[in-house]
Amino acid sequence: MRALLISVLLTVSFALPAQASSKFVVLRDVDPTILHDIRYYTDHNFVGTRIDGYQAPLCILTRPAALKLRAVQRQMLAQGYSLKVYDCYRPQRAVDHFVRWARDLADQRMKTEFYPQVDKTRLFEDGYIAEKSGHSRGSTVDLTIVKLPPRYQRPYVPGERLVNCYAPNRFPDNTVDMATGYDCFDTLSHTDDPRVTGKARENRQRLKSAMIGAGFRNLAEEWWHFTLNGEPYPDTYFDFPVARR
Repeated sequence: MRALLISVLLTVSFALPAQASSKFVVLRDVDPTILHDIRYYTDHNFVGTRIDGYQAPLCILTRPAALKLRAVQRQMLAQGYSLKVYDCYRPQRAVDHFVRWARDLADQRMKTEFYPQVDKTRLFEDGYIAEKSGHSRGSTVDLTIVKLPPRYQRPYVPGERLVNCYAPNRFPDNTVDMATGYDCFDTLSHTDDPRVTGKARENRQRLKSAMIGAGFRNLAEEWWHFTLNGEPYPDTYFDFPVARR
């Protein structure tokens, strides 16, 4: 419950270019009950270091996307769950960081956890890394579900022994079971992969159904990835930082 209280009480702000300032919001200002685990602000991601452009652990979204996410959260709370966001708006400089990392074939420090069965030379060809991301348009969110009250989630310790992202003893995220961790580069992350059964499949469908019902669409290759239908900036890729004002 302590994590939920922190999420409710913490308020943050950010700097935006003038042309977008009226369209983007901090998610906590719209719904302070949604939990946050902004992975690209930390070292616990597939690169293994904080990603360029993440100057604060914030979820920034276009206002329409944030309002729709608030509607999903109300539904989840009524069922005894909470949403937890991993990533929201992503500046282009962060995407560029991913591209540079993917081209550095010598850097394999996080392979054991995030892409244990994928050769790094195939990250572009297999679609795990691209030079543009819908996240940079501001209406895409990576998220999961947490059962309330939230269990304690220990911090990631840089350099700790890694466990592959689909193993039963993978990193102890406090979410419901989704069969893989977040950002697991594996076909098991495909939302409707037939090998995912039982409670994990039920949990994926709970998230997918709620998000689609609120007006989002799912990326079939990633159970955690949803984009708002009718997004306000379908052709614009922003590069302002995720930062405090």
